[in-house]
Amino acid sequence: MRQLLTPRMIQSMEILQLPLLALEERIEQELQNNPVLEVRDANDDGSGSTEASTDGDAGSDGEAREQFSEEEQPMVVRDDGHQADDFDRLAKLTEYLENEEFGTNDSFRVRQQGSDGERDRKLDAMANTAARGQNLADHLLGQWAFIEAPPEVKKAGEVIINFIDADGYLRTPMDQVQRETKNPPTLEHLDLALRFVQTLEPSGVGARSLQECFLIQLNMLEAEGDEEAIEGHEFDLERKLVADHMKDLEMNRYPQISKKLGREISELKEAVRMLSRLRPHPGRSIGGADSPSVTPDATVWLNEETGRYEVTMAHERAPSLYIRGEYRRMLKERAIDKKTREFISNNVRNARWLIESIEQRSSTIQRVIRAVVDAQQEFFERGPEALKPLPMILVADQLGIHVATVSRAVHEKWIQTPRGIYPLRRFFSGGTTNAEGEDMSWDAVKEKLKVIIDNEDKINPLNDDEIVEKLKEQGIDLARRTVAKYRKILNIPTARQRKEF
Repeated sequence: MRQLLTPRMIQSMEILQLPLLALEERIEQELQNNPVLEVRDANDDGSGSTEASTDGDAGSDGEAREQFSEEEQPMVVRDDGHQADDFDRLAKLTEYLENEEFGTNDSFRVRQQGSDGERDRKLDAMANTAARGQNLADHLLGQWAFIEAPPEVKKAGEVIINFIDADGYLRTPMDQVQRETKNPPTLEHLDLALRFVQTLEPSGVGARSLQECFLIQLNMLEAEGDEEAIEGHEFDLERKLVADHMKDLEMNRYPQISKKLGREISELKEAVRMLSRLRPHPGRSIGGADSPSVTPDATVWLNEETGRYEVTMAHERAPSLYIRGEYRRMLKERAIDKKTREFISNNVRNARWLIESIEQRSSTIQRVIRAVVDAQQEFFERGPEALKPLPMILVADQLGIHVATVSRAVHEKWIQTPRGIYPLRRFFSGGTTNAEGEDMSWDAVKEKLKVIIDNEDKINPLNDDEIVEKLKEQGIDLARRTVAKYRKILNIPTARQRKEF
């Protein structure tokens, strides 16, 4: 027996794994490359086209779908639970696509129907993409053009700006900047140019360390004046804290700093309040790396009449895909030459595969979300503390599909719930059992740990051993190292760092 990996199989797996925005990009590529595809708005019922009624090829589902060989069977998700064999064949090929790179994307409802629609609708859909924001380098170069300096320094400044990272830091040593630059400036010119670069906005850009970043911003505040600072305030204490006591501040060692500097703790707190207004990553305030868009694949909402949580897929606003009727008519004309017929036939087949793969994706994701909602109803009613363990294999068995299919279906998918937007994968996790015998997910345990710390005495915060005891009182038995691990995952500092003076 030999397993054949057909193009249709690969496409089905790719489409299933794509998030909404990446799916939108994939469809735009297909619209550019495949002339037989057409896009319409979702609220366009196609009543203006006669292809659906006059072209027999667009009639029944059986007539419209491609005929496949035994090795290349159509894999269409059905609601009767008998599609397990199809997905088993896909699951065995998981390793083959282990290193495949997939993008990230938006949902589409698709229908297969002929149309004489105008071609410019396709172009309109492809043009409906937001423009990218200005990145940090462009922002700095725009300011650099107005800096008055000798030509050698101006050139050196352009070189430095191109080495500044998205956070706004120059993390590359100057000698390395020289080695990696064609016709490099001298170190003297680079050092002089850096001083000018560090005067650009956002304040703090071009720094080589956090201390330098804060000192640059403090100098800028002092030079420009600060509406919240006391008149005549020169930021001397803030500079000393930044230059010599950053580690002590990180460890919350106010008494030690007070003793070393001979300043009251109240003065230190006021200085830290001023420092908290500085930006540790100034470059992030400008374009830089675009944050990935999150578009929910579905909305979960409570039906007040039935008391049941319903699932609505996010495809109402999306356009629909069609196969243009004129090309299907051309396939029936005997006057068409062989090469043209083959070209059209291949593109029609590819269009049908794409349409069916997207239909299958939507159906599979909807069934997985429905299973999640049924299993995690207490989460929607009570919040993250009520999250239950939900292994993917349990959902796979329930739906009659392979666990690898469930994994692809939840990959980078999001759902809008009454409690906010959550990644679908969050609802799948292991867990533990509390003293009452109730199953709790690890995420629910983390939420309980967070609540304990939120309600602690801030003057005498709980250490990890004391948190272990608090959890035991709630029937949750965890080791100290587990508590420490979850605390770090939640970005909660140690008891010393949480202590307030």
